[in-house]
Amino acid sequence: MKKTVYLLSVFLLFSCAELQQVVNQLPSSSVPGNSEIASGLREALNMGIEKQVSKLTQTDGFFKNDMVKILLPAELQKVDKTLRDIGLGNLADEGLKVLNRAAEDAVKEATPIFVNAVKNITFNDAKNILLGADNAATTYLRTHTEKQLYDKFSPVINNSLSRVGATEVWGNIINKYNTLPLTGKVNPDLTDYVTEEALQGVFTMISVEEKEIRNSVTSRSTELLRRVFALQDR
Repeated sequence: MKKTVYLLSVFLLFSCAELQQVVNQLPSSSVPGNSEIASGLREALNMGIEKQVSKLTQTDGFFKNDMVKILLPAELQKVDKTLRDIGLGNLADEGLKVLNRAAEDAVKEATPIFVNAVKNITFNDAKNILLGADNAATTYLRTHTEKQLYDKFSPVINNSLSRVGATEVWGNIINKYNTLPLTGKVNPDLTDYVTEEALQGVFTMISVEEKEIRNSVTSRSTELLRRVFALQDR
């Protein structure tokens, strides 16, 4: 099984002294304590998981979301074009749909892994995330969960592709394509491809919510979020 595991480090690390400089600029009555900062980051991450990741588990959560919709791998893009050129666009569309359905099934396995990672955020983690880049929390989750998520997603996607008839659908598509003149054989590892695309979709949607909370004060829907993220506004 080939896979690409993105090992991204949380960047823009701030020293305790730098954090203290930010804190010193705030009125003492409004400065969140260490535990509040960690709690605020956990709340923000949980909000992203609840609001965005849960959407991906619904029917068409991937297929009708242009930000994360799974398209054909490069090896099969020529298949899609050829099928459409000869009037088999419906068959090509059905092939795309089953790939996205498999991802929607798999993402249901993500929440427990995310919840465990969020629980383990320390104050040092929270400090670095809070004062980091717009996607620092997403990067933290990716670094701490991607391997587990891949291992969880892959068998679910493999089973889902079989259950929804993807093997048959893609078998028909590839067989039709391979009978055309001047075409080569195509046999991609669809399970690995869909797994990687599903992971990318999950982290894309978490990043959307994180950036919203960081950049829009009105998106900080609780007092804890407002107090904690006021630190990064300075």
